[in-house]
Amino acid sequence: MKILIIGSGGREHAIAWRLAQEGHHIYGAPGNPGIAELGQILATTEYLAAADSVNPDLTVVGPEVPLVAGVVDEFRAAKRKIVGPARDAAQLEGSKIHSKEFMRHLGIPTARYTRVESAEAGILALAEFDTPVVIKADGLAAGKGVIIAQDRAEAEAAVRSLGPRLVIEEFLRGEEVSFIALCDGKNIVPLEATQDHKAVGDGDTGPNTGGMGAYCDGRILSAADARHVLNSVIGPVVEATRFTGFLYAGLMMTADGPKVLEFNVRLGDPETQPLMHRVDSPFGEVLMASATGNLADASLRWKPQPSVCVVLAAAGYPGQIRTGDLITGIDRCGTQVFQGGTKQGPKGLETAGGRVLGVTASGPDLAAAAANAYAAIEKIHFDGMHYRHDIAAKGLKRWGPATIRTIAP
Repeated sequence: MKILIIGSGGREHAIAWRLAQEGHHIYGAPGNPGIAELGQILATTEYLAAADSVNPDLTVVGPEVPLVAGVVDEFRAAKRKIVGPARDAAQLEGSKIHSKEFMRHLGIPTARYTRVESAEAGILALAEFDTPVVIKADGLAAGKGVIIAQDRAEAEAAVRSLGPRLVIEEFLRGEEVSFIALCDGKNIVPLEATQDHKAVGDGDTGPNTGGMGAYCDGRILSAADARHVLNSVIGPVVEATRFTGFLYAGLMMTADGPKVLEFNVRLGDPETQPLMHRVDSPFGEVLMASATGNLADASLRWKPQPSVCVVLAAAGYPGQIRTGDLITGIDRCGTQVFQGGTKQGPKGLETAGGRVLGVTASGPDLAAAAANAYAAIEKIHFDGMHYRHDIAAKGLKRWGPATIRTIAP
């Protein structure tokens, strides 16, 4: 098939890599240098015009912004096959307030919360919550519109910085899990669970980011927990919205069971990188089944080897980032590297975003997969490069005595 991939990050590079391995012809709009090595780049964000120029059999949308803006509605009106939710369903990610009230209406388990429309109301509402307390900006924020405030002063500062439209909610304790399912409006095909690492620093310290790494291992969720999430979270959303495309439930596994932290309406980044490393089915066929309402008999198989993705971030990320630093060593690191924030410069590949690379590796067990990723990182360099040294450590602590081979900062 000819497949157009909308987006320019590591998630889109990983999707393109997987589909290219299956022999599909890849187009990227606007794409990135990594996708350019796999297919043709259409350097535009006029997505329907891009599709008209190459006439793809299928289009796959990576990022949330075009989904919330209604790109799927636009393509369907033009009779083009596309993977993603309609504009109305995409508001599950487009508005935190809408998402929380939708969950309350359906009885989907989530944290206790209140919504506010001004900083003044937010300051008053903080009295309803103990600390730590979670402050969320209402709209899209590229994964950085959430602050976990440790005390009242920090909470008040967060309200003022993220406002005026906010969700304030109780802090849930447990481990986070990313649960993603591919849907066609009625039928659901779950993907393997992954665990993302949002905080910028080791041990979940520092500000939240779009994700500093993720791992995929078949033991993250038990079969019973996965069924529970499908029945109590994913299923009700699909039934209520006729959701199509990828539905992502960010979960906290609490002592009272799984609770939804947030919904995304697309594949997560960096979760996609280890997922694409592990999928062992014709992924393009399943994507087409989603776009055409034919997922009833579809399924996905997974390689048994766990996979780990470690994000290499630019100087300053997640704050004011520096771009233009020369990247070296990708060609000799010995594993798959997905490009997220890169550009071609006069001397070679350069940094062009906050999350620059996703170094992704598999192994016979989780410890080996993590060790392979970190060993590859030793061969890669750009000025200001920083990364977490404990990706997958929670899984290793949970399942056995093996430890990650850490690399000194």
